[in-house]
Amino acid sequence: MFENKSSFLGNLPPVVRNLLIINTLLWLASYTLANKIDLTDYLGMHYWHSSKFNPAQIISYMFMHANFWHLFVNMFGLFMFGRILEQVLGPKRFLFYYITCGIGAALVQQLFWSFEIMPVITQVHQQIAQGASPNLLSQLNLELNNFITIGASGSIFGLLLAFGFLFPEQPIFMMFIPIPIKAKYFVVIYALIELFSGVAQFSGDNIAHFAHLGGLVAGLIVLVYWRRNPLDRFKRQ
Repeated sequence: MFENKSSFLGNLPPVVRNLLIINTLLWLASYTLANKIDLTDYLGMHYWHSSKFNPAQIISYMFMHANFWHLFVNMFGLFMFGRILEQVLGPKRFLFYYITCGIGAALVQQLFWSFEIMPVITQVHQQIAQGASPNLLSQLNLELNNFITIGASGSIFGLLLAFGFLFPEQPIFMMFIPIPIKAKYFVVIYALIELFSGVAQFSGDNIAHFAHLGGLVAGLIVLVYWRRNPLDRFKRQ
């Protein structure tokens, strides 16, 4: 049914269409199978020092979402920016860019966690070396299992950057602000907000702000490389 060009999904470019479908199906599966398997725990990205970490989670995490609103916001961003960018970049380059931004976000989030957690891990090992109970390691691992991130936000922020990079003068309306902002300024404002939010670490804020910045940085590296090495770009078809 996905080949029906008269349908809403059929009118979308193929990569964006399939990403929308995959993300939605996995979100539905996470609720449908909740009593049998915790897909978020299995496919979400755990801290690399956790016993639940699997390298494949660096990719699988970006297809999982916490709730409908989380899914809707990310998929709306994919719809708004992705369909334009896929037409400009072509399916192969677009998918490469999308996944690369998600991986960049994952690596930055792991780095941020390491700065936060490694001192604690080191302290626990020192305490055990000094005669503390080895059970501390089991307790530590239980705590590490709670560090998990999910969502396509890193990739979506990469798409936002690409839109601002390729269409800098295009006006964008920011939510709750009734005046248009040029795409190039929109991206800078969002990046500064994410940086401030990540550094401030407001109480009750469980958003992976540094992961969002990781998606931006990864996207910028790819875009600059493509601009300087046009012959190395993926073919459009």
